[in-house]
Amino acid sequence: MALLRRSVVTRLAATLGAALLSSCGLLPSSAPPDAQPPIVFVHGNGDSAAQWMTTIWRFESNGWPRDRLHAIDFANPNARDIDATPQPGRSSADDQMRALSDEVERVLSATGAVKVVLIGNSRGGNAIRHYIQNGGGDKRVSHAILGGTPNHGVWADAALRPGNEFNGAGPFLAALNAPKGPNGDEVTPGVHWLTVRSDNNDKFAQPDGVWIGSKGQATHVTFDGPALKGATNAVLPGRDHRETSYHAQAFDQAWRFITGRAPATTAYEAESRVVLDGVVSGPGPGGPTNLPLAGATVEVHAVDADTGARRGAPLLRKTIGADGHWGPLVTDARTPLEFVISAPGLATLHSYRSPFPRSSSVVQLRAERLADADKGAAAVLSFTRPRGYFGVPRDTVVFDGQRPAPGIPTGVAGIASSKLRLSEGVAADGPGRAVAGEFHSGAISERIVGRAWPAAQSHVVTLELRD
Repeated sequence: MALLRRSVVTRLAATLGAALLSSCGLLPSSAPPDAQPPIVFVHGNGDSAAQWMTTIWRFESNGWPRDRLHAIDFANPNARDIDATPQPGRSSADDQMRALSDEVERVLSATGAVKVVLIGNSRGGNAIRHYIQNGGGDKRVSHAILGGTPNHGVWADAALRPGNEFNGAGPFLAALNAPKGPNGDEVTPGVHWLTVRSDNNDKFAQPDGVWIGSKGQATHVTFDGPALKGATNAVLPGRDHRETSYHAQAFDQAWRFITGRAPATTAYEAESRVVLDGVVSGPGPGGPTNLPLAGATVEVHAVDADTGARRGAPLLRKTIGADGHWGPLVTDARTPLEFVISAPGLATLHSYRSPFPRSSSVVQLRAERLADADKGAAAVLSFTRPRGYFGVPRDTVVFDGQRPAPGIPTGVAGIASSKLRLSEGVAADGPGRAVAGEFHSGAISERIVGRAWPAAQSHVVTLELRD
């Protein structure tokens, strides 16, 4: 299975001053000689490099050079049902390990660095561990940080899907966890290891199988399943599976582990001139892909923050070429945007976003199909949180006035999208009424307003949260 062996790199020129750079401190003496080594971010199952956008902003805002922050895109991000059996549009653990190895070599060559830091979420941690243990990464990596990685499985049962990559009793994880060294550590020596987990709010570290479709069945996995013997193991109370990597608290843990000191800020500093770019991809036979969707069309509109109505002519219109890139777009940190992605045989997607405070080259866009179940609706809208899950009552989630938003259960945070199907109030061939999504969780507060577009004309709408 061919994997996209390239990374989405924050290529935009670094402009941060030397005074800010000097405030970041030095790495521990055991780290590579680079004061600020390149970091490669590794996304999880089904995800893309876009998940790391806010983390990259936080590193930049603390003075890390933009050209040393890289995020890999795996072409087919979903794992196979059986790791050893080829499956269209899915990747094996070996596929991901080889792609990560290639990316590390490319980054080292481009930067002249001695070693890299690897930071992964969920399945991305599997690729990191596999590469370090079996692909020569122990000589290429100084620090490995794993957020929410199911290191002992999402379940651990030799009789349940025994060949799956996420089975803690299966051959892949059993080999990674085999004792090493005189203390019987589970981590490969020579690398500094950090795991970051939730206390009890990670959907994939639960004793009951409700989140894997086996409610009432024991998973034989505990809340501390992501921890590893021989690593530094941190716990973030209340955080969910994705937040163990993408939340400000997760960034704080990573920064301290790499540098040995606290970050100056866990926020991200706004830029006056914002340059955006990314890759357009689409669905494949095994789920979403990160492969360029050549021939797709992208339009970007400035919209009114209170109504979602478009303001003036499109800021950008582009037909996507072989490299998949839709930008660059120059904007500012105050303007909400509507991205419109269309491609033959797929729905027209309207993605509404809050203003981007900083430049990014990982604004990835995925075209979608209109689901059969949605074809009878007047309009279909989704309220999504790609860098975390909705948790009730932890969070306040309101979608079109409904609180909590449709489809969000109470308890463990495990749903990242709420879908709304409207039966009326939508124009036959253009935008209908305004629809708002609100999310409040601790210090995070965000409100996005979009417009309903007709499903009969194969339009779908997302309101995508930043945090």
